[in-house]
Order: sequence, then structure tokens, then C-alpha cells
Amino acid sequence: MTGIAPTALGLDFGTTNTVVALSGGGDTSQLIAFDGEEATGEIFRSALCFWEEGSGPNDIASEAGPWAIAEYLQSPLDSRFVQSFKTVAASAIFERAQIFGRSFRFEDFGQLFLQKLRDHAGGQLASLPPRIVVGRPVEYAGARPDPALARQRYDLMFAQWGSQLHYVYEPLGAAFSFASRLDRPATLLVADFGGGTTDFSVVRVAEPGSRRRCQPLASSGVGIAGDLFDKRIVDHLVLPLLGKRGLYRSFDKILEIPGGYFNDFADWSRLALMRNKRTLEELRKLQRNAVDPAPIGRMIALIEHEQGFPLYEAVGRTKRALSSGDEAQFVFSGGGVAINAVVSRREFEQWIAEDLRRIEAAMDAALAQAGLEPAAIDRVFLTGGSSLIPAIRALFERRFRPEQIATGGELTSIAHGLALIGNDPNPAEWSV
Repeated sequence: MTGIAPTALGLDFGTTNTVVALSGGGDTSQLIAFDGEEATGEIFRSALCFWEEGSGPNDIASEAGPWAIAEYLQSPLDSRFVQSFKTVAASAIFERAQIFGRSFRFEDFGQLFLQKLRDHAGGQLASLPPRIVVGRPVEYAGARPDPALARQRYDLMFAQWGSQLHYVYEPLGAAFSFASRLDRPATLLVADFGGGTTDFSVVRVAEPGSRRRCQPLASSGVGIAGDLFDKRIVDHLVLPLLGKRGLYRSFDKILEIPGGYFNDFADWSRLALMRNKRTLEELRKLQRNAVDPAPIGRMIALIEHEQGFPLYEAVGRTKRALSSGDEAQFVFSGGGVAINAVVSRREFEQWIAEDLRRIEAAMDAALAQAGLEPAAIDRVFLTGGSSLIPAIRALFERRFRPEQIATGGELTSIAHGLALIGNDPNPAEWSV
């Protein structure tokens, strides 16, 4: 920060994007803008790319953020692109991934990612302030998530970032950010729509200048958010072309092709790791025994030709287009697979209808924990990329007046608020 030594750092390590803010005290903070030709301002994509620079297991080069995307696009067949790895933080099933013969645990990915992030900060993070406040979801993504395991992995990931490390619920960070806009007391509901989870916090905001500006009343969350909405599009438009619900021969029986391959393909955090010898051999065996081998052949081609990134970019463009239009064109071509389909907003909303019901149930849980009815909420703050989806907005407009609902800083508000929490005389009060 110009002229002021920062005393606190807020880090929003997101499933899709990561944002860093520094604060030197008070109710302001400054976002880190990354340097270099590939930089995308304050947004650092939560992605890694690996490629070989020699013949040994240690001769593996890597990049992160937008630089990872650039390296992948330069040589997709000779690299491994990993995204959304945050979603496996709480998964006991995930132990390590093999990349070019080398094993990577979650914390290995995380440490490497953080080091590259610092490298691209143009010296702004050469020395870290004493207090580091890291956001964490209220509920982790994945089936049967283990919060204790996630905490253990986060501790290892951030081991080099200092001893004054605090983990704070991400929506609480957003609440601190929004509270800095308010000039009077209010009861606030924050909804944070990330890539892996949707989280809620109910917060009592005191008058400006109060020693304790924000008082958390309740928090809840659910492992549903932007990545799962992407998965619904893949499930309906892509997987039917790759053999989902197809049949194969096993001895004298005709069986349905196991769904695990399709679940992995539709999940960013696992698709990137399907390009390994064992999985490809299993798929080729399935292809030989399939009643219709062509669809499985297309899946193999997409995996071998590293088409995961362009495929999900096409999915993301379609989802964003549906936020502003009644229909969108889904266009993808790669690895011998071509898809050109019109998707209506109504279809998309039908695909995510059950997800929206579970999100609304999580909101109700937060209000119930706080002992409040919707009428007791003064302001509602929506943040995160998926807050722009019309069906999400409509969910809140059914329960609250439009003038109560505020948005803004969809990708940066959490980091800003986390840095402000770091200014508190006792940030451990907010830690979880």
C-alpha cells in the first residue's frame, strides 16, 4: 500500500478465482493487482498448469493463474491443466494426483499455487504483513466433506505465510465489506455464491465507529454453486454424446456403463486428472465391449486431446449468456467432438431447479439459527459470480423487497472484508 506498511492481508482463495487485499488499518483496503502480460487485474484464476522440462520426475515446470491458462493454450497436449482443486480440500477420497509420474497432494498444489501468486504480485507480497486472514466456506464441497481434514490441509498449504493465521467464513468477509458502505445499524443477510459452495451469514451491523461493527448471528452453507451449474449443462448437452446411459457387454450380460466416469468428466477437479494410463486403459476396454463404441471413443479423444479447458470455457460462456438473454448458443468443437445447440434460460432453470431448492433451504437454515423471519432482515447482500443468474436473484426477490437487495464487487468483496477483519484488535474472535 502506498506510503503505509500493511498490517493485514485478506485472501479469498476461491474455487474459480483468488483475490488478495492488503490493509493498513481503518475501514479501507487495497486489492493486489497482478503484473505481467497475461495479468487480469486483481483476479487470479485458481488454476495450475504442469509440463515436462526433462526426463526425471523432478523436471516438471509449472505456472498458476492466467499464466497457467496461457501455458496450457500454447501446448495443450504436452501439459496438464488443473482447476477447481479447492473442491477436494475436504475429501478423504482424494489423497494425491499423479502428474508426469510425480505425486501431488492437495497441500502440494496449494503451496505451489500460493508461491506463483506471490511471484506475479510484482513485489507487493515479497514480505507479508503479520496478520493473514483466509476465507473458508461454511460448508465444504463434495460428498461427506471432512472439515477437520480440510483444516489440516489448509494449515499445510499456508504454513509459510506466518503464524498469525486466521480462518474466517467467506460470507462474513463479504459482510464486513458491505458494512463499510452502511451509515446506520442494520441486520444483514449475506449470500456468497462461489464456484464450489453457496454460503450464508446473518450479521448485526452496528453504527459506524462502533468497536465491534459486525456481530455474527448465524451461518450456513451447501456444496452447490457455479461449478455444479456448469455440471448440469455438461450433463444435458455433452455427456449423452460420450456414452452416458450407454450399454456394454460383460460376459453374457448387457450392463449400463458405470456412471463414475461421467461424474468425473463433469467435475472440473477430476476431469483434469483423468488423463492417466489406468483410466484411459479402462475406457478403451469399455469401448471394445460397448454396444455402441463411438461415444466412449469421443470421451477418450476429449481426454487425450486435453479438451477440458475449452469445453468448460464454452459452458461458462453459455451460462453467462443466459444471465442476460432468454436463450444462448452452446458451441464447442475439439477432439473430434462438435456440439452446436440452442439452450433456453427456461431449460437451464429446470436443470438447476433442485439445486436452487437446496440453496433456499440453506438460507432458511441461517435465518432459523438466527431466530429471525425474513421481515427482520434490513438488507440483503449478494456476492459471487452466480449471484448474477436471474433464477438466483428471483429466489431472493420472492422473499425480500427489491430495494433491500444489493450487489457489487462480485469477485472482490470477500477479500476486501477479510483484510478489514485483520484490522480488528482481536481477529481471533472471527476465526472458525
